[in-house]
Amino acid sequence: MSKKANKLVIITEKVLMKKVAKIIDECGATGYTVLETGGKGSRNVRSSGQPNVSDTDSNVKFEVLTENREMAEKIADHVAIKFFNDYAGIIYICEAEVLYGRTFCGPDGC
Repeated sequence: MSKKANKLVIITEKVLMKKVAKIIDECGATGYTVLETGGKGSRNVRSSGQPNVSDTDSNVKFEVLTENREMAEKIADHVAIKFFNDYAGIIYICEAEVLYGRTFCGPDGC
C-alpha cells in the first residue's frame, strides 16, 4: 500500500545549498535529497557539477517529500522570496506516492 505525498523540487545555484537546506528544516520537513546538477535555462548554461567546478558555476537540485501541499508551498515561497530575485532557480511540485519509506510512512509502513 502506498501513501500520497507531494514532491517539491528546487533547482538553484550551489552557493545557496546550506541556506535552502536551513529553510527546508525550519519549515518542518523531515528530510530532503540534494544532488549536484546542471542544465540550460534563461540564465544560460550551468555546469553539470563535475569535479573542479566552483560553487558559483554549478547548481543543486533538492527533492523534498511532504505529506501536505501547504508545507511544500511554504518552503517554496520562503526560498523564492529570499533568493530568486538575485539567483537563478526554479521550483515545482509534483504529486507522488511513497511505496517504501518507513520514516515517511511510519513504523507500520505505508
